[in-house]
Amino acid sequence: MEPGRYTVSITLPGRSPQVATELTLGTREERELPIVTERNPHSTTTVQVNADLTQVATAQVHLQEQQRILGVVPNFYTSYIWDSAPLTPKLKFQLALRAEIDPIEFVTDAGVAGAEQYNDTFPGYGGGWQGYGKRFGSAYADSAIGALLGRALLPTIFHQDPRYFFRGTGSTRSRVLYALAQEVVTRGDNGETQPNYSHVMGNFMTAGISNVYRAPSDRTFSLTMRDALIVTAGDAVGNVLREFISRPFTSNVPKFANGKGSE
Repeated sequence: MEPGRYTVSITLPGRSPQVATELTLGTREERELPIVTERNPHSTTTVQVNADLTQVATAQVHLQEQQRILGVVPNFYTSYIWDSAPLTPKLKFQLALRAEIDPIEFVTDAGVAGAEQYNDTFPGYGGGWQGYGKRFGSAYADSAIGALLGRALLPTIFHQDPRYFFRGTGSTRSRVLYALAQEVVTRGDNGETQPNYSHVMGNFMTAGISNVYRAPSDRTFSLTMRDALIVTAGDAVGNVLREFISRPFTSNVPKFANGKGSE
């Protein structure tokens, strides 16, 4: 450079312009300057993320499939995200299958079979290990058929969501009534509240189909109706437990997911 007096200015994207002190250079003189820049507080960065409803629903179901009470018991069918994306037919069947192949499902059905054996429920199955095996197979069949019908097939036909949507806000009375009502009303895929045809019909259809593998002496109309009503009442009680008990003990729930209170 030619000898003389110079002013050095440095400008970088997203940084405030920096001006070095004026300096004078002699003939063939070289000078090293320390360069320090500061972030421009007025600069902004915008990131746009776009995803369709199917992608959002798939991601939300993936999270639900990791939800377990005390890290053990599946809690796949509780949505703690109040405005969850509607499930596609594929996701409804996927969630039902995932629940039915979970090891805890087999443990639960084994316990049900044991209780039935002890109380001689469905005496047509007989006693001993053979009777226990029949009861276990029946308990698992009831669960699998109920999941297929009430949580996958019928919700697909009627365009209804099979999940329980955690409310988490309001008075105790309003939350209890909400939880109980979810057994007979549900959210449609369009987001509107409607009669829960899927779940109620699924319970009664499952009870009817169970007569296929019941012993002839156990195939009675009154027993079929009793089974359907017991399952329906049990699910209603389960909803109350979901609303008031399960949330603090459920693992892998996103911190922002607090039901209606997180809107």
